[in-house]
Amino acid sequence: MSKRPTIAEVKQRLLEETSIDNKWLEDLYHDERKGVQVALKQYEKRQQEQARIHQHILQLRQKEKILHQEGYQLIAGVDEVGRGPLAGPVVAGAVILPADMPEAYFNDSKQLSHAKRQSLVADIEKYAISYAVAGQSAQIIDQVNILEATKQAMTLALKRLTSTPDYVLIDAVHLDSISHLPQESIIKGDATVYSIAAASIYAKEKRDELMAQYAEQYPGYGFEHNAGYGTKEHLEGLKKYGPCPIHRCSFAPVKAYL
Repeated sequence: MSKRPTIAEVKQRLLEETSIDNKWLEDLYHDERKGVQVALKQYEKRQQEQARIHQHILQLRQKEKILHQEGYQLIAGVDEVGRGPLAGPVVAGAVILPADMPEAYFNDSKQLSHAKRQSLVADIEKYAISYAVAGQSAQIIDQVNILEATKQAMTLALKRLTSTPDYVLIDAVHLDSISHLPQESIIKGDATVYSIAAASIYAKEKRDELMAQYAEQYPGYGFEHNAGYGTKEHLEGLKKYGPCPIHRCSFAPVKAYL
């Protein structure tokens, strides 16, 4: 009779192995040790979560799958971050993913941790056919309004792609500037369409990096924590120091401190 594994060995194998032998699993279910049963429950939970994520990814990729079947090869997802902050640029991302992209849990960037977004940015830079970001400054936002600045940033991001897309999927915006390309505006696209979600993640990480740099240049507003949004720390900084060069002077409450 072979020696049964220790609880630590069971936990390690359940954590590390991607393909578990059914007979071995069956033996574990008959193992009376509490630690083994706890490890099994944790394993089942992880398997259920992985299955849920896999199904969600399949749903996210459905739009691109249909377009690929229709003959489109270079499908760009486009999204912006930074419409709402009181300071900093609005930044747009554009990403073209290959049809055979390995599974990555691209989802609405607001739902993901910073560490997870960083990992996904690495996936984008490794696997994407092309990716780009572009921003429009607070000064441009004040001159033309936030929606127009957003459209300009999106157009610039698309122009910076090294491959010209043959179809463009955009989160909730229509771009007259790319009327020569087929495009589709999708409400909540960052939560429902794979390439738009990827663009959202890429844009958010790049904007957050930029705002952390601005925090060193313009201390006192907490840009490294709030990315320019109107947090208590930011509003206290505005009251104490007044607006800095990257504040959007057309936005309330910034204009109150001019």
